[in-house]
Amino acid sequence: MSSTPRTTRVLNAALTPFIKGHRDPARSWAQAVAQVEKKAGTKDRPFATDLGRILDGAAEIPGLSPLGWFLIFNEVKGKYVNRLRVNRVLSEHPQVADEAITAPVFVCGLPRTATTLAHRILAESPDHRGPLTWELQHTALQDPQGARKVIRQLEQALSLMELVAPGLQQKHPTYIDRPEESVLFFAHGIHWPLQRGPMPSYSAWLADHDVRSEYEYLKLGLQVLQHGREPKRWVLKYPGHLGDMDTIRHVFPDATFVWTHRDPVTVIGSFASLLETLHAMGQHEVDPEVIGRSVLDHMVTQVQRGLEMRMIMPPSSIVDVPYHKLSADPFTEVPRLYSAIGARWTTRDQEHLAEVIAKPKGTPSHRYDLSRYVDRAEVEAAFAPYNRMLDRLDLRDAAPAVEL
Repeated sequence: MSSTPRTTRVLNAALTPFIKGHRDPARSWAQAVAQVEKKAGTKDRPFATDLGRILDGAAEIPGLSPLGWFLIFNEVKGKYVNRLRVNRVLSEHPQVADEAITAPVFVCGLPRTATTLAHRILAESPDHRGPLTWELQHTALQDPQGARKVIRQLEQALSLMELVAPGLQQKHPTYIDRPEESVLFFAHGIHWPLQRGPMPSYSAWLADHDVRSEYEYLKLGLQVLQHGREPKRWVLKYPGHLGDMDTIRHVFPDATFVWTHRDPVTVIGSFASLLETLHAMGQHEVDPEVIGRSVLDHMVTQVQRGLEMRMIMPPSSIVDVPYHKLSADPFTEVPRLYSAIGARWTTRDQEHLAEVIAKPKGTPSHRYDLSRYVDRAEVEAAFAPYNRMLDRLDLRDAAPAVEL
């Protein structure tokens, strides 16, 4: 069982009246929708209705705390605020929808396989651009003054998050003004029950949800962020893109995928540890075995989908990045990656690579115990086909030159 930080206990006590909203999530959400629409002067009721399904599911999370409900509710509310903001931009500037999103790169793979590092390396190129954390949460046309205000607000929220989830920054560093996972822009996805806890009704609804709508919406967001700025090649990242490669190619026909690889035994322990930290923010008690089972089931499904997709997609559309090769010789592997996606590797990129891969001094290693979550033998058996491919791609016994 995870210990609860004092800040979390204080916030749970202060937010206890707010938890009553989870007893009638539909009513609470209807009130929030009315407030958002009044302030925005516009509405998108189908979108709002579907967002409400997340709250219906959240109310089912076992041992949901007042802080947990508060965080989910406000994140969902923020999704609606941002949707209406995007809709307004498109209404006032219909030419935004004509912006061409050309040859985007989608970094994917199992979580904890250096997807973040690969994303950051590629996004650092002067020819590329990755959507920043604050842009994914506040998607609008260029406005430097407004941007500074939003960044300050989000940095304050991040500081609070560090107090209620000690160790989260160590396990998954987040920076408001750096590129971040495109899932921050999505309304729906498996990330909700994975990161928050079991949500049976929402998971059932999600099984029939057309994921293409999420990527069509993502394209709109990129068009808004690109309009009025110098067009660059978009570099996006989210481990979950691995299971959606076919859908992504429907929405972005010239997309290229950078698939990062790493031993699933290491991956599952690391990811489950991260999710335990996230669950502990919003639940009074956390069951590591429940987390381990959901992680294993999710990752097996993702890998199976990825392996199926690579059999039918053009070979040139998928670029493999093996974790151990990358950590053993980044100054060979990164230029190879650039070449494989058709990007130019410059002297500036070479000079900045060491800076990009370096961890801040004093950064502690992320430690975890796989057996806390799932049996090692079960993981190895479940990923046997993937590991056979991985043995052909990577050098799992290579000595690392850098810690990724």
